[in-house]
Amino acid sequence: MSSSSGMIRVTYVKSAIGYSQRQKDTVRSLGLRRLGESVLQPDNPAIRGMCVAISHLVEVSPVGDAEVTTVAGVSADGDAD
Repeated sequence: MSSSSGMIRVTYVKSAIGYSQRQKDTVRSLGLRRLGESVLQPDNPAIRGMCVAISHLVEVSPVGDAEVTTVAGVSADGDAD
C-alpha cells in the first residue's frame, strides 16, 4: 500500500474526546490539531502503526508525486517555485 512518493495524507475525521489520553497524544504526534485537518507524513512503519492505532479517528490516503511537489512548493529538482 506504499505510494511511489513515499508520502501519505492523514486526515483527522472524528474527535478524540472520550478516548484515552494515549490516543489523543497519538493524534497530536501526527501533527493533527483540528477536525478536518490533513497533514502529509512519510510512509513508513512507525507512521503506519500510529494510523492503525487511531484508525477510528483518522483517514489515510496515498499521495501522488505531483501533489507532494505542489503542496511543498518545491519542484522535482529541488528548486523552490
